[in-house]
Amino acid sequence: MKRIITANVRNRSGVLNRVTSLLQRRQFNIESISVGRTESDDISKVTFVVDVEDFQKLEQVTKQLNKQIDVLKVTDITDKAIVARELALIKIVSNNQIRGEIQGIIDPFRASIVDVSRDSLSVQVTGKPDKVEALIELLKPYGIKELARTGVTAFVRGHQPPNDSNVSSLLG
Repeated sequence: MKRIITANVRNRSGVLNRVTSLLQRRQFNIESISVGRTESDDISKVTFVVDVEDFQKLEQVTKQLNKQIDVLKVTDITDKAIVARELALIKIVSNNQIRGEIQGIIDPFRASIVDVSRDSLSVQVTGKPDKVEALIELLKPYGIKELARTGVTAFVRGHQPPNDSNVSSLLG
């Protein structure tokens, strides 16, 4: 089962290596990872998509990550209402005859052409990972010369209660 984990970490050299090494030692497959500075220059947000079969193993790793000195907060946001996006750049084999056809394919995805050459064009698409994947599948028959994806970046929408069990205790 795929889980989306976010971690706020200190923006220091070696932190990402220590975090990913811990996941690797526990045999988690990191399907995507994105990292960037937050609203504070000294803090970065790491977003992992990991494939996990054992939920207890995930809880154990989350606790171990929280014990790391430079890790400020780790959260599994998979089951929360989130905003999640990915960016892909796709270079497609193209000529003058099929450019209009490709434009017709990418328009419903709100993708845009960002570069054109004699024998290729480059498309940019952002959105939920399944949207990005769907566009890639539609473009494969034309011949994908190159593909670069950022991985998922995400955060929780608005204010949400901590979890369902705490809600009932707050209301009761």
